[in-house]
Order: sequence, then C-alpha cells, then structure tokens
Amino acid sequence: MGRTVWYPGHMARGGRKLAELLEKLDLIVEVRDARAPFSTSAPLVASFARVRPVMLVLAKKDLADPERTRVWLRELELGGREVWALDLRGERPSGLRKALSARKPAHRELRLAVMGIPNVGKSMLLNALAGKAQARVGGIPGLTREVSWYRSGDLLIVDSPGILDPHAEPGVHSVLSWLGCAKAEVLGGFETSALSFIRFLRARGLFGALLRKWEIEERDEPVEVTLERLGRRLGCLVSGGEVDRELAGRRLMDAFSSGKLGPATLELPGDPLWGDGAA
Repeated sequence: MGRTVWYPGHMARGGRKLAELLEKLDLIVEVRDARAPFSTSAPLVASFARVRPVMLVLAKKDLADPERTRVWLRELELGGREVWALDLRGERPSGLRKALSARKPAHRELRLAVMGIPNVGKSMLLNALAGKAQARVGGIPGLTREVSWYRSGDLLIVDSPGILDPHAEPGVHSVLSWLGCAKAEVLGGFETSALSFIRFLRARGLFGALLRKWEIEERDEPVEVTLERLGRRLGCLVSGGEVDRELAGRRLMDAFSSGKLGPATLELPGDPLWGDGAA
C-alpha cells in the first residue's frame, strides 16, 4: 500500500541531517499546534529525546480553546518536560527567550534546533527568537554546513524542514489536512477532507460552535448535503446552480486552519482523534 501523506525528498534529507547534528546540539525545541498537540507531534523527536533534552512549544494558542490548552499543559508537564503555549502572532516570546538563555553553557552560545511538522509555527518561532538580530551564519568550526544556522545573541539556532510521519494512522493525516499541515490534495482533495471534518465536528459536538459564524445549523442529514448547504451559503456555485463541493471544502478548511471560524481544540490527552470518524 502506498504512502497516504505528502513526504517529499527534502523531508527525508532534512531528517537525516538533523540526526547527524544531534551531538552538536544542546537542546531541541519542538513546535506543535495547540489545537491538536498529540497529532502534530514531530515523528523524529521521540527518538532524539533519548539523546538531547526537548523543550515543547504549543504554538497558535490563540486558535485553541484556552481551558483545553491548560489541560494539555498540565498533562505534558507531568512528564517533566518544559512546555510553553504561545501566540506567536500576537506576543513576543520573551519568557521563552529568557528560559533558553538560562540554559546557555558557560563557555559558548546555546545551540538548539527548532523542529516540527509543516505549518505548526516553526518559522514564526525562529523569527520571534532571532528577531531583527537574525543572521544566517556558516563556516563555524565543527558545525555541519548543509543546514541553516542563525545566530541571535547567546543563541545559535538551526532550522529544519517540516517532517511528517509517512507511517502514522490515516486518521492523523486527515487531522493534519484540516490544520493545514498536510496537503488535502494528496488525501483525496478538499471535498474529502471537508466531509471527514464535518463528521468529526458532529461526533465531538463542535459543529454549532464552529459553523455558527456562517449560520449553518446542524441537521440530521448526510454530510454531503451539509457541505452543499455550506457551499450555497458561501456562493460556491457553478453553471446551473450546482454547488462546487471541492471549492466549498477548500473554503471550509482554509477558514478553520487560519482560525477564522473561532478557537477550537480537536483533541484531549488520551483521546485520539481517529477514533471519532477522522479517517
């Protein structure tokens, strides 16, 4: 059976380079989406954590349910990991920056890698940490030159490509497509993604809260009919008055992934998404 996820060659190459880099690093900062902290975990970090300490950042906290984010913070901190929930669009991570500086070895800068799957906020965190002082550097003795290093004060940061897990549960890949972390086109298109999303919203009791903005009431009807109602509401029509369900699905998924439908958290600890119609 073929892969069910977009996994281009640069991801595989980036993963190999990061594995080679481990001995040069002091710390890994993993970025996840606060709306799905389990499903957006990076596939390589668990193995890397046996070699180097990992600090966790839940990005896009402004798009997540605040109470559920607090539940996740308590759960993740139980394992002894340092965890930060951040709105990287609306605040400067000064507390995180200070915490990182406190880990600096006495004789040199702190060397860290920012890791995460695509579109969880990895680049935003890198830019926020480095700020205007961000400067790409190279030629540092003993450091691999085939990845991108950035120096900012007492930090030396290596960026990495977003890497997905090609062997994860199919339902996880559906969730990632809802969040904009995986390509919906590879998983069957936006209509397929939107239909699975609507099923999920019904199963989790989130339908009314998220689609209230578009005045789409929940009804006992096939999900295809619901998507058509939504398409008519959004003007996704073709000649003859038929609904373009692919366009309607794209607009629904774009609105959710960007936070335009309002804050929502899709999962809780010990509560896997693919058990509720995500696949």
